Amino acid sequence: MNSKKTIRIGTRESELALWQAHTVQKKLNDLGYKTEIIAVKSQGDLLLDKPLYELGITGIFTKTLDIAMLNGQVDIAVHSMKDVPTALPIGIVQAAVLERASTLDILVHKGNLDFLEGNGTIATGSLRRQAQWLNKYPNHKVVGLRGNVNTRMQKITESDWSGAVFAAAGLERIGLTPSPSPKERGAKPDLDYINLDWMIPAPAQGAMVIVAMGKDDFTLDAVSQLNDIETEICTYIERQFLKTLEGGCTAPIGALASYCELEDNFTFKGSLLSIDGKQKLEIEKIVPVEEWKKLGFNCANEILENGGTELMKTIKESLKK
Repeated sequence: MNSKKTIRIGTRESELALWQAHTVQKKLNDLGYKTEIIAVKSQGDLLLDKPLYELGITGIFTKTLDIAMLNGQVDIAVHSMKDVPTALPIGIVQAAVLERASTLDILVHKGNLDFLEGNGTIATGSLRRQAQWLNKYPNHKVVGLRGNVNTRMQKITESDWSGAVFAAAGLERIGLTPSPSPKERGAKPDLDYINLDWMIPAPAQGAMVIVAMGKDDFTLDAVSQLNDIETEICTYIERQFLKTLEGGCTAPIGALASYCELEDNFTFKGSLLSIDGKQKLEIEKIVPVEEWKKLGFNCANEILENGGTELMKTIKESLKK
């Protein structure tokens, strides 16, 4: 081992991003590698007043770290994989995908769910969550919500919203999931949550990815030891579905692949919705394990052939307005 080399871990400054970076740091340190964490501000953190999709979402949180890596300031970057564009910048490669946490979306609310039977206002910065929510609850209003996880949790208590949608994994990682004994967890005592098991998550939700420079053999060898093969394959399928459908455009796309050891097969669920949630195209497939490589691609093409091409055109037009 090149004992002189210190692996510099690039990260955003939010609590969740730092948690992810420290998790990777500990894993590398346990393997005997020297590491250093370098925090970099991203454009996505600075521009909190615009909805994500208005910022040309693809890569908004990863761009600054990509530049730092290409400039030689950091050796690796750790990301929530759902934030990472399906096409990485030239020279940067996916080095490892860590074992996945929960893929669930959850609704954080103020202890009263009566609004689910009537009118409500739900906050989210995600087009996918907005579309799926409006599809299920067409009488509800959806408003934008930006900022890091802590800021978004604070905004719920200060607003008149009925609730807000979060990724379960993000709240779990930094101990903000509302719980019966919130003081122990740092969560707000007046909040509660329910699992939205009907909502198809974002492709790669709950997974953390490490990227590195393609020519940095020392770092690639070190980081590859953290890779979880099952998570790598499932997120590959989901991101292939996303890439085939969207062609560089942001759209309300959900995707979830899972492996069943007993049957030795992969199950895939995917969805594409109109932004207002009125149109929904869904697909579900189970394939033998040897057919995983084209699973996302084939499912996306089936959606495109069954109304998806027209729906994607409509989405692209509405996002230009």
